[in-house]
Amino acid sequence: MSTASMTDTTSSQVRLRGFALASVLIALMLSLFLEALDQTVVGTAMPRIIAELHGLDRYTWVVTAYVLTTMSMVPIVGKLSDQFGRKWFLLGGTVLFLIGSLLAGASQTMNQLIFFRALQGMGAGIGMALVATVVGDLFPPAERAKWSSLFGIVYGVSNLFGPTLGGWLTEHGPLMGNFVTTSSRWRWVFYINLPIGLIAVIALLFFLPAHLSVRTSEKTGLAAIRHIDFLGAVLSTVATICLMLGLTWGSSQMYAWNSPQVLGLMGIGVVLFLLFALVERRAAEPILPLDLFRNQVWSCAALLTMLQMMVLIGLSLYLPLYLQGVLSVSPTISGLVMTPLSISMVVGAMLAGPIIGALKRYQLVTIVGALLMGIGTFFFTLMTPSTSLWQAIGFMILAGIGTGTFFSLTAVSQNVLPASSLGVGTAANRYLGQLGATLGIAIVGTVVNSSASSDMMRSLPSTEAGKLSLATALQHGFVAVLTFTIIALLVTFFLKDVPFVTGSPDQATEQSEETPVPSA
Repeated sequence: MSTASMTDTTSSQVRLRGFALASVLIALMLSLFLEALDQTVVGTAMPRIIAELHGLDRYTWVVTAYVLTTMSMVPIVGKLSDQFGRKWFLLGGTVLFLIGSLLAGASQTMNQLIFFRALQGMGAGIGMALVATVVGDLFPPAERAKWSSLFGIVYGVSNLFGPTLGGWLTEHGPLMGNFVTTSSRWRWVFYINLPIGLIAVIALLFFLPAHLSVRTSEKTGLAAIRHIDFLGAVLSTVATICLMLGLTWGSSQMYAWNSPQVLGLMGIGVVLFLLFALVERRAAEPILPLDLFRNQVWSCAALLTMLQMMVLIGLSLYLPLYLQGVLSVSPTISGLVMTPLSISMVVGAMLAGPIIGALKRYQLVTIVGALLMGIGTFFFTLMTPSTSLWQAIGFMILAGIGTGTFFSLTAVSQNVLPASSLGVGTAANRYLGQLGATLGIAIVGTVVNSSASSDMMRSLPSTEAGKLSLATALQHGFVAVLTFTIIALLVTFFLKDVPFVTGSPDQATEQSEETPVPSA
């Protein structure tokens, strides 16, 4: 039986409806919410954590460990889920995330916290790889855009409320005798995951079908294990860790960009990725099939996802610094002023999904989104110390709506993937998005730091001359972000408009090969 016929048959057999479908969707949204929330919720609790556990010299590792293990797991699990099914990987990842949360909350030393955060990150990486993939399994291509935008909204909400929730739990979390005292309320930043995550585990356990997806491997036991691309998985993991560490150390100025530590790690990472590509060309079941990059729609959607995250992280990091350092607003007011950026991203996702679903086309939507994102960012490059808060908010709304439209790109890339590659294709898209966030930090941070004096970056300026100098440095950073938006706009013109289909994903692949590239 062909893959296409297997897909059609399987899809008709496991199509969820009613309460079961609602339960699975809620569980997926809760899983994504918690895993995305833990990227931002910990930051506001870190001063209290340092006060109790000490280890200021390992401050950044609490976040870095989570990010490294998350990214390392994403491509591996995507492929394994194609081979052996999604349910038990997704359940295992959610349980692993909850175990990591429990242990992180109970940490007695900084080293313990870092280790358990890495454990958390492994579970989060599995979830981030598979949540969007399961959505692709649940719905035909024509319906995925509106559901993908819904999950984009969940991601936006987690970023919006993460820092606030972390601060509130650190100051007002419930006391539990000698275990959670006034000084250790920060533990609730991790414990809050447990009751919510347990609901997700129960719903997935009872309502998510074990045979929802088409498995590419029918082998069991040792035969199945022999078909796992272990060498590719190891190379991918080590290369990711080396590259990410090099970028993180360089962008945070822990080491200079031309230092042996940074150059060595990034060099090793590049060499290992080259070896990884060679191994994948010969692997029977490659972790990342290189044929994916020959698919123009998938490649463009993946590149746009990476650019979206580069823009988003660049604005999210340096707009608060502009508000506080140049416009002289308090941290509280700065947080409130940044809220429209997150809300407008949610609005952009809410608008893009239904529009794409109704038109069954996506290129025009992404072009408009890229234009709005670029126009908003262009206005950021023109800001001066005399810019009003209302003007800044208007610029954020434009950029936010444009950025939010790109959350539907997951459905776009899935539309041209065969059922046998849905997991690995979606996971690779997510991986490149996370890589984009790190590249955004590295590039924009380097531009800002090279434009500002070392004294300026140690404390916020108090004189008009200092504010003007900081504004100039940040404007250079926003020019870098604007460059990302211009590249994104150019890429949208190569995003081939393949009609969404109501049948199996394989039918979409056939249409993608037959449909000509629209003229610009």
